[in-house]
Amino acid sequence: MREVGVKGYDALMIIIHWSSALLVFGLFVLGWWMVDLTYYSNWYTTAPWWHKSLGLLVLFITLFRVVWRLVKGTPTIDGSALEKKAAKLGHVLLYISLLAVVFSGYLISTGEGKPISFFDWFDVPALPFQVDQQATLAGVIHEYAAYVLVILALGHGVMALKHHFIDKRSTLIRMIKP
Repeated sequence: MREVGVKGYDALMIIIHWSSALLVFGLFVLGWWMVDLTYYSNWYTTAPWWHKSLGLLVLFITLFRVVWRLVKGTPTIDGSALEKKAAKLGHVLLYISLLAVVFSGYLISTGEGKPISFFDWFDVPALPFQVDQQATLAGVIHEYAAYVLVILALGHGVMALKHHFIDKRSTLIRMIKP
């Protein structure tokens, strides 16, 4: 992503950032909880429906976010050369793990060739082909990528707090105020 000489993010990127954070942590908790549901639970079909729809929402938001960043650029990163490289690497790893989680979730849900309903508004079709054991393989990737994503997101948050409270930089403020 190219850096531009602006101080902060625009309101749209701030909304997308915090919405994505809430969705990612919410989906992680929902996924953790729903894997233990039994067939007789009232949530057996409802929880996966919400998980899939919200997961697709994260996919759409993330794809838009990547395009928006490519078009608009990102604010200049404060700090030493090492901190700038670490910040760029951290953001790339966040995006890779986020995309790995949502695409593997898509592959789990479409493993039998059926589409995924997006809040019952429209269906997202399955790929025209399936791989042998697709849902199982994608499930392993989905689980581990979700752990990696949450750990990276927590580290991202800790570093933002460090920059704000210890380094006295405007890093956190730029993601709160346009």
